[in-house]
Amino acid sequence: MITAQRGTKDILPDEILTWQVVQKKAAELFQKANYKEIRTPIFEATELFKRGVGDSTDIVNKEMYTFTVGNNENSITLRPENTAGVVRSYIEHNMDRLSPPVKLWYMGPMFRYERPQAGRQRQFHQIGLELFGIKEAAADVEVIIMATEFLKATGLNDLTVSLNSLGCPECRNKYKEEIKKAIKPYLNELCDDCKVRFEKNPLRMLDCKNEDCKKIFEKDEIKNVVLKDFICNECREHFEDVKKYLSAADVKFEIDKMLVRGLDYYTRTVFEVKSSSLGSQNAILGGGRYDGLVEMLGGKPTPAVGFALGVERLCSLIKKEEDKKLDYYIVSTETKEAVKLAVKLREKGYSADFDMQSRKFAKQLEKASKVALKAIILGEDEIKGGYYTVKDLTSGEQTKQTEI
Repeated sequence: MITAQRGTKDILPDEILTWQVVQKKAAELFQKANYKEIRTPIFEATELFKRGVGDSTDIVNKEMYTFTVGNNENSITLRPENTAGVVRSYIEHNMDRLSPPVKLWYMGPMFRYERPQAGRQRQFHQIGLELFGIKEAAADVEVIIMATEFLKATGLNDLTVSLNSLGCPECRNKYKEEIKKAIKPYLNELCDDCKVRFEKNPLRMLDCKNEDCKKIFEKDEIKNVVLKDFICNECREHFEDVKKYLSAADVKFEIDKMLVRGLDYYTRTVFEVKSSSLGSQNAILGGGRYDGLVEMLGGKPTPAVGFALGVERLCSLIKKEEDKKLDYYIVSTETKEAVKLAVKLREKGYSADFDMQSRKFAKQLEKASKVALKAIILGEDEIKGGYYTVKDLTSGEQTKQTEI
């Protein structure tokens, strides 16, 4: 028997209703705020992710599905995240000519080669949005508000935003050197990944999930550097505006100096949204500002900010949608008449189905009671008399009707 590949999962009919509700809520909420849906290809040039996501990240180093195709040996990669692809599309289609802000949202599958575990698959799905063209803190706050409002719309409450500022590249360089100086005496005790990050991107060491590394970063001489207010005056003013606007919007937030996010392109504001009802693994989504990414990928300097969340994790946290019953189930041994009536009902906007095997009435009524609110009995007497017998499957009441 051929089965689904390890790290992939069928989304079955009893689960898909919840997914459809989540996507519908995303579309409704984001469109109200003038975000337009975008759908980018599932695979892109490998170079896009190496340059965009960063070659010091676990995604690029360990997790990408990369293939060489064609006679000219082009290297392509199944997208491990979608911000880089949306930025590529923004540049390619000259969206910088549009009046800012350019607001986009997406939902689709992503692919990362990692050890499958609960809530983490090799093919997974994300919903996200990106806002281009606005450098002011109002854009950061708009995106954070959209994130929290979306989670509330799906039924999640007790939300808190964890917030930090990574500063601009200029003010961050000195901070990186101070981090390296504080950590260097413990370099040999760090995991192999952190030893690489120490040279390529020291801030990413703070995002390490290795317990031994976490203990080292808790040492006072390192923690004092981590908690230091290193950002320049301009970045500080920007961050103060973010906090001020969030407070004005009654969005609960906390400052977390250890929050750096896992991707190289973030600048200034980074955030995660958490729910206190979820225990230790309480982060539901994350995002931040990435003002240098558009230029890095060949476009004009363009400020941008966005977020993404895992749909599988979200669907596991919210109330499961129950399948709605049909409006009508047609009970008849006259298949031709049943087909005609089913078409007529569907054209009128009703949900309807019928028995395709012309089974006995008792069997059909048994099926109808499980899947529909009402049964339309269409036997020989009904066809000759030009009427329908409609049975309410909740109350058992039957009526004769000439029209449905």
